Amino acid sequence: MSFEKLGLSAELLRAVADQGYTTPTPVQANSIPVILEGNDVLAGAQTGTGKTAGFTLPMLQLMHKSHPERSRKHAVRALVLTPTRELAAQVAESIATYGKYLPLRSTVVFGGVGINPQIQKLNRGVDILVATPGRLLDLIGQGKVDLGHVEFFVLDEADRMLDMGFIHDIRKVLKLLPKKRQNLLFSATFSEEIKQLASGFLHSPVYVEVARNETAHQVTQMVHPVSRAKKRSLLSHLIKQGDWQQVLVFSKTKHGANKLTLFLEGEGISAVAIHGNKSQAARTKALADFKAGSVRVMVATDIAARGLDIDSLPHVVNFDLPHVAEDYVHRIGRTGRAGNSGESISLVSGDERKLLVGIERLIKKSIAKVVVPGFEPNDVEDAAAAAKDPKPGQRQQQRRHDPSSPRKPHATRNRRPGRNERAASKG
Repeated sequence: MSFEKLGLSAELLRAVADQGYTTPTPVQANSIPVILEGNDVLAGAQTGTGKTAGFTLPMLQLMHKSHPERSRKHAVRALVLTPTRELAAQVAESIATYGKYLPLRSTVVFGGVGINPQIQKLNRGVDILVATPGRLLDLIGQGKVDLGHVEFFVLDEADRMLDMGFIHDIRKVLKLLPKKRQNLLFSATFSEEIKQLASGFLHSPVYVEVARNETAHQVTQMVHPVSRAKKRSLLSHLIKQGDWQQVLVFSKTKHGANKLTLFLEGEGISAVAIHGNKSQAARTKALADFKAGSVRVMVATDIAARGLDIDSLPHVVNFDLPHVAEDYVHRIGRTGRAGNSGESISLVSGDERKLLVGIERLIKKSIAKVVVPGFEPNDVEDAAAAAKDPKPGQRQQQRRHDPSSPRKPHATRNRRPGRNERAASKG
């Protein structure tokens, strides 16, 4: 199938051709015609499948076709809500790229940067707004955004939204939207929470599911069993011996990402860390340097890497395996994009074997295991190291939140005990 057969306008086909794309991905082929027909959509699509173009292209076409007059200065016709700054920036870039031959105006707002430049852009009038929840609600509170005329509402990566504790903010936004609108929800997984959320605002949605929890066929996957103590040295060895020039490495913690970056720098390998504690300016610069090739290695946490769009990324390394198996699919989806080949390597210590079993069960395949000479695993070392870690039940669950929002998640707020609780504590 070609993009021409999907019913897209000449302006959009020209923009798609400018990017060198000729054949739509499965999620694009299945979602674009359905959205063009005006249906609400519930789509199961993971990162790297082309889902952004899957909703951006038909939304742009429908908006260009309708051409309603702007009724208010700050009115917005389409709202795309995303969980992270990086994903918001990526979606906004896609809208600008595909809509460059259309007279539609778009902008993006997120926290971690100054709010005044964003207000200035909104004051000039915006048709399409891409936003993270915290900054959007701040702007609404200041009277800078009017959602009363929204025709299209897109909730992107809804599963990650809920993981990050945005459910209350999402409901606040939904209350501000007009009842008559087209709704699109994209999620990599469908928990009961997602289904409940979808049933609350989608109207007779068409269900589109493409390759959920499957890894891209063009990504070669490999596991290197290694003791935890030798992981950093093995990573340095692989980068140097393989002469890797661009590597995205995943760390499970921000502290771990910083330590690994310092180690690689000490080994003469240019590296930069990207995570939630970094300012937006630092994160933007780190990504720009990595894309430009001035930095060989970018060490990222899952939350910071969500939505990163890097062309022709050849290598992804799981320095730590994720505790949630679905995150493995998201991680390696950073490589092997747009028909390019890629390589995913996981450094797995003895205490991570159960996590590996869960990943293989999810993707329904066994990943090849290759021991690198000189870096053999040591179960005794790993067992001792694991014993020092807190047990899963003792770990303090970290609720991820949007740095743009000063509000704490409801569950973590301190409050005085009620009368019955005080009485019970005395008994």
